[in-house]
Amino acid sequence: MPDATTMPEPPTMPESTFPRLPMRRTALLDPPAEYALLREQSAISRIALWGGNTPWLVTRHEDARAVLSDVRFSSENRREGFPGLQPTPPPPTPGQLFAMDAPDHTRLRRMLIPDFTFRRAEELRPSIQQLTDRLIDDLMAKGNAADLVEHFTLPLPLLVICELLGVPYADREFIHRNAAAFATVTDGPEAMRAGWGALFGYLMELLAAKTADPGDDLLSRLATERVATGEATAAEAAGLAVMLLIAGHETTASMLSLGVVTLLSHPTQLASLRADPELVPGAVEELLRYLTVVHIGIRRIATQDVEIGGVTVRAGEGVVVSLQAANRDPRAFADPDTFDIARDTQHHLTFSHGLHNCLGQSLARAELQIALPTLFRRLPDLRLTAPAEVSAHEGRAVHGVRTLPVTW
Repeated sequence: MPDATTMPEPPTMPESTFPRLPMRRTALLDPPAEYALLREQSAISRIALWGGNTPWLVTRHEDARAVLSDVRFSSENRREGFPGLQPTPPPPTPGQLFAMDAPDHTRLRRMLIPDFTFRRAEELRPSIQQLTDRLIDDLMAKGNAADLVEHFTLPLPLLVICELLGVPYADREFIHRNAAAFATVTDGPEAMRAGWGALFGYLMELLAAKTADPGDDLLSRLATERVATGEATAAEAAGLAVMLLIAGHETTASMLSLGVVTLLSHPTQLASLRADPELVPGAVEELLRYLTVVHIGIRRIATQDVEIGGVTVRAGEGVVVSLQAANRDPRAFADPDTFDIARDTQHHLTFSHGLHNCLGQSLARAELQIALPTLFRRLPDLRLTAPAEVSAHEGRAVHGVRTLPVTW
C-alpha cells in the first residue's frame, strides 16, 4: 500500500461548483438525493460550507466510522481551518463537549456519565411512562384533533430533560425559543450566539441558586460536587447544562414527530409493532437509522495527514461526516432506503461513534421505546389530518417538522 504522501486525490473542480451544505431535503423522510450521488462517485468529496470554507464530505459508512474514531481528527472548533458556521473561529464557549478534545472533553464528560448510564435510563422509565400517559390524557381531553408537536412530541422530551437537570418546566417557552435559535444554521452566527448566550446566562443564575439550595438533580450535583470542589468552573457547569438542555429535547422531539409520520406511512409494519411489543426496540433502532435527524454532519479537522478511502486529507483540512448518508449506505445496509423494522441496525451511526458518541443515547432510546408504542396503543386510530401539509423546518441543524396536525 502506498504511504500517505503518495495517496491520490479525487478530481478537482472549481469552488463555485462544489455542492453546498446544508443541502435541502426534497422528501420529508429521506436525505437529499445528492448524498447518494456523492457517495457513489468518490469516498470523499469537496463541499462548500456555510462559513465559506471548502472541507471534505464523508458519506460512506466505513469511512465515517473510521473518521469518528480517529483521534487525528480534532473536534476543537477554534482551530484554524475548522469547518465552522462562520469564516472566523467562534469565541470560547465553556462546556461544549462536541467542540472539545481530550483532556478537557474527558474530564467534563466523566462528570455527566453517572446520570446518563443505561441503568439510570432504565430507572427513569416509570417516570417517562407517567409523563407520556399524562400528556396523552391531556391530548384526549382536547377532543379528537390536535397538533402533536405542540401537545406531545415537544413537551415530553423537554419535561424529561428539565426534570433530570432540575430546570423549571415553567420556563419552557424561553428554553425552546433560544434552543431553536442556536440550532438554526441559516440565521447566521450572531443569532446562534444569542440563543446560546441567553440559555447560558439563565443556567448560570440557576446554578447559583442550586449552590445555595441544592436538590436531587444533575445541576445541583454539578454545583455541589464539581464546582464547589474545583473540578469544574461555574461557566463549564452552566455550559454543560446548556448543551444537555438543547440536545436533550431537540433531537428526541424531532424523532418522535418523524417517527409517527414514518409509522403511519408504513401501516403493515405499524400493525406488526402493535401486535408484538418485543419488536419495539428494533423498530426504534430502524427509525433512528432511517431518519437520522442530525442532518448537517459531524465536523472535524485533521491534525495530521490522514488517508480516507484512498484519498489523503491534509493536516489543517476540515472534514464533515454525513451521518444521514452513512446510514443510507448500501455497503452497510441492504436496500437502505426501505424502512424495515426487522433489519439488523446495530451499527448505525445516528448517535455518532468513538469518544464523542451521544452521551444521552440510552435516555433517548427509553423515551422513544415508551412514547411511540404508548401513543399508538392509546390512540389506535391516530392519523394525519392533512399529510400533504406536514412540512419540515428549514435551516435547522436537527431535521424535524414545524407542526403535526393529527386526529383520532
